[in-house]
Amino acid sequence: MIREIADSGVQEEAFYVLDVGDIVRKHKEWKLKLPRVTPFYAVKCNDNSTVLQVLASLGANFDCASKAEIAKVTGLGVSTDRIIFANPAKQMSHIRYAAASGVRTMTYDNDTELYKIKQVHPDARMVLRIRCDAKKAQCQLGVKFGALPKDAPALIRLAHELGIDLVGISFHVGSGCQEPEVFQRAISTAKDLFEYAATLGFQMNLLDLGGGYSGNRGSSVDDVAKIVNAAIDEFFPETSGVQIIAEPGRYYVASAFTLATRIHGRREVTTEDNPLPSYMYYINDGVYGSFNCLLYDHAVCNSQLMNPKEGPLYKCSIWGPTCDGLDCVAQSVDYPLLEVGDWLVWEDM
Repeated sequence: MIREIADSGVQEEAFYVLDVGDIVRKHKEWKLKLPRVTPFYAVKCNDNSTVLQVLASLGANFDCASKAEIAKVTGLGVSTDRIIFANPAKQMSHIRYAAASGVRTMTYDNDTELYKIKQVHPDARMVLRIRCDAKKAQCQLGVKFGALPKDAPALIRLAHELGIDLVGISFHVGSGCQEPEVFQRAISTAKDLFEYAATLGFQMNLLDLGGGYSGNRGSSVDDVAKIVNAAIDEFFPETSGVQIIAEPGRYYVASAFTLATRIHGRREVTTEDNPLPSYMYYINDGVYGSFNCLLYDHAVCNSQLMNPKEGPLYKCSIWGPTCDGLDCVAQSVDYPLLEVGDWLVWEDM
């Protein structure tokens, strides 16, 4: 499909190809391997309308983090009981919008948030987000959100004092988690807090496992699923009546999107220390566009030639289209001599 578009004679701009079937296969895999865990897709990860429509039609629910995301999802006809407003520090106007829209389930991790909720959305169903970080993850989210387990009882007591409906516990081990065992620790900690909340009269019925599920080509949820399934069966058996949800984002969309970029410039570079030529290539997308993941998501993006070439390999770097020296997509890669008009293909985007 990429080659067909690139060779059409009318395409010069960078473009994505979305494999909708890949999203469908991911959803089938999730339901098969994590049968007790209802997915709430993290809209912040990729809010492409086709992605949202496909997931809505498959029966997935949605994790929204802003007023705009709520509006986009409800605009597709998704009922508000399929949405969790999973941002522990929400703007007042966004809380009011959620209340007016009928979105009741939302997260918090501090006392200030509870006072805001009490003021403008007292009917909210609150979920306390705790911190339990994976030792290795692509993006550590605990540095920003999540109450330490030692501080959680006080936040549970405050919800009780304010008469706020506390319905569950959530956590996020880190985006792109590479330590599956962390889920067992987090679920065990959540169980302790369920028991503490019960002493105050709360009958909590929701456990949110957050995100952290890899979605690149060749990845699998098998290791995470094995640990999660065992942990929820141990601490939250089906007889407990607790609903288990999660917030997969990159799991659903990473491998579904492939980017094609066109070379529009080439510069030969030699130095006195190294007379062998190297090349700088300029493409029509960069870190202020599709490659913002290099700056904000700790991503590593690898390219391949749409049309492979023979010949000696040269050291080269790949640069975005702006005049900013920060706009470097790849510092050092080996390619045969490329020409203006050649296309580079980037998977897992």
